[in-house]
Amino acid sequence: MKITHASTTLVSLPHDEPLADGPTTPGSKNFVALKLGTDQGVEGIGFTFFGGSLDKALLSAVQSLADLAIGEDPRCIERITAKLMASSPGGPGGILTLAISAVDIALWDIQGKLCNQPVATLAGGHRSSVDTYASGALMRHFPLDHVVKAAALLKSRGFRQMKTQLALPGDTNPVKEVERIRLIREAIGYETDLMCDINQRWDVRQAISIGRQVDDYRLFWLEDVTTCDDYDGLAAVTRALDTPVAGGEYVYGIAPFRQMLEARSVDIVMIDVLRAGGITQWLKIAGMAEAFNLPVVSHLAPEIHVHLVSAVPNGLTVEYMPWSSRLFKEVVQPKDGQLTVPQKPGLGLEFDPKVVKFG
Repeated sequence: MKITHASTTLVSLPHDEPLADGPTTPGSKNFVALKLGTDQGVEGIGFTFFGGSLDKALLSAVQSLADLAIGEDPRCIERITAKLMASSPGGPGGILTLAISAVDIALWDIQGKLCNQPVATLAGGHRSSVDTYASGALMRHFPLDHVVKAAALLKSRGFRQMKTQLALPGDTNPVKEVERIRLIREAIGYETDLMCDINQRWDVRQAISIGRQVDDYRLFWLEDVTTCDDYDGLAAVTRALDTPVAGGEYVYGIAPFRQMLEARSVDIVMIDVLRAGGITQWLKIAGMAEAFNLPVVSHLAPEIHVHLVSAVPNGLTVEYMPWSSRLFKEVVQPKDGQLTVPQKPGLGLEFDPKVVKFG
């Protein structure tokens, strides 16, 4: 069996907020979509995302790497990944890893279709459903009154977990930061899990100071509280707070996770399948975290992550931020705070031809 052809395209999607009817942010989210074909007629799909001004560079990288996979047996995923990684003397990271991820995801889709099994089963099949949390509806740049109403709306729509953001625009005012958490907590009560993302915008001192002030509001986690590769700084925050600290979405490949785990930098390991290098590397990171008795959670791409978080024994919850959902004809929808694992072969996804148009 051989890979015979590869097609890519750049897809622009609106930057809206459908979960709680939030305001539309100017601009768009641009994704690179990939389709890999084989000599047996089995096709696999993948996608990746970068953002900013390098979307066309990422499109070129995905096409170039996918072309390198032509002639290879799609079942030999590790061999193909090694070949693609060796194609760049610059080493892992950045656009290279993002591009490899799209190819790797498509290869797993092919593998599942060949075995007539969902990717979740091939990856471990630990459970048939998984918790999910609403993300993107309570952003830091949204007005406070909207965020409070949106939090209550998310709860009424069945979400049992949701995420907001701190490190508010402008100078960080600890009083305003804590007040925002207090009001959201009052709107949803303590039976609903509340996470909070800082997006690396605090220094260690701020993270400890403000983090201690929000400890009483029993956050499910504080996320990316300071610079992602300041492993000692993250560890200091983790030791100082009662609130669990999550991190990992900003690093590329698997090696940084070893450093993060050895330094005990986080309580919860967040893995982004696109930045990790694809499904293959995601599963390796989850295994490392399990060895340290730590849970794993996901970042973006819920259509892929529902398979992965459900597959591993230390999978905790899936971020439901539906930025990429419009790429597909049909995606799994949250119900009562959970996602049911798709049972169709492979990823169980089809690109929507009205949205994803290959040349």
